Amino acid sequence: MTSVQRRTLLNGMVAGATLLTLPTIASADTFPAPLPGKAAPITAAEREARIEQARRLMRAHGIRALIVEPGSSLIYFTGIQWWRSERVTAAVIPLEGDVVIVTPFFEAPSIRQTLSIPAEIRTWNEDENPMTLIAGALRDRGAASGPVAIEETVRYFIVDGLKKALPSVSVLSGAPVVRGCRMHKSAAEIALMKRATDITIASYRYVIPRVKPGMTPRQVGEMMDAATIALGGTPEFTLILTGEAAAYPHGSRAPQVVRENDIVLMDCGCTVEGYQSDVSRTFVPGKATDRQRQVWNQVRQGQRIAFAAAKNGAPAGSVDDAVRRYYESLGYGPGYRLPGLSHRTGHGIGLDGHEPVNLVHGEMTKLEPGMCFSDEPGLYIPGEFGVRLEDCFHMTDTGPVWFSEPPDSIDHPA
Repeated sequence: MTSVQRRTLLNGMVAGATLLTLPTIASADTFPAPLPGKAAPITAAEREARIEQARRLMRAHGIRALIVEPGSSLIYFTGIQWWRSERVTAAVIPLEGDVVIVTPFFEAPSIRQTLSIPAEIRTWNEDENPMTLIAGALRDRGAASGPVAIEETVRYFIVDGLKKALPSVSVLSGAPVVRGCRMHKSAAEIALMKRATDITIASYRYVIPRVKPGMTPRQVGEMMDAATIALGGTPEFTLILTGEAAAYPHGSRAPQVVRENDIVLMDCGCTVEGYQSDVSRTFVPGKATDRQRQVWNQVRQGQRIAFAAAKNGAPAGSVDDAVRRYYESLGYGPGYRLPGLSHRTGHGIGLDGHEPVNLVHGEMTKLEPGMCFSDEPGLYIPGEFGVRLEDCFHMTDTGPVWFSEPPDSIDHPA
């Protein structure tokens, strides 16, 4: 699920959730100061290196060109920050020659503002067919007969239009190229994700002690968003669940309010230079019951087991399997059944909040240095409550390293 889809889902389904809303800030000194230091944006040189890596992968797979629409992959390769509409903007990344950007004539000045690699811009007017320009770019770059790889989120009407404009072309999935680049983060990307995570953790440390009985999820979410902005991040999502609603990972339509001695589950993230954090915390305003404490500790142990199972060369799905074996030994499940863990143990993360691949049963992709994942093996008990602790990690030559250290106690959740 993309971050846009996730925001849409939560906005429609979760009563009281706050997503990318503008908080009401009483005064600047109400919230913490920005984190020290500055985030270093991705350089043009790094984006050019990404293009060259894509070409190496294209060569290995016999691909002549890659087509990418606006979204995180277009940002990743070109720096262009744009949106999708019925008016086609796309990048043609050829095996040889300059990248070609196809865009409406009147949008070209705006496109140039964020383009950060050498590229030729070809424009089309409202009475022209943009697919003719894409076909022409492929011909000029020696890729008219293909194979041409299509980034996996490109909309069908673009693929269909290309086939009509260039009947000789053969197309295939661009996943081996795009995933082959984006799944392995550079030091610069990891630094941005670490800063985003630091901002989210600092926001939790500000907000959690201020969550009081009687507050609504919206009020808690607005406070979290305001703290995130004050600390230097851009809020991406803020999901607040209380009591029984916490037993449903993406929430409930039932009205919610914070109650003393009851569960509060927060799942929040922000972006820094487009790179995301994703951190969940579960706590109790007041005194946790023995039952709440027991389940919280079981989830914390599940996080530890997942982290320990994340070894270079291990299939990504083996991490999920290790957690489920532990939960099943406690009487949860089996598998994805409730009460238990009804979702995957984790997902990839980077420019998108959810990226390939997932820590899910059956996923055979091997873990390698540079891969980044969430670790969120929650436990959900319908009719009672749920607990989710989520921290992200990245793989190094010696194994996993946390972006944020998980909490050790329900009494000290941040």
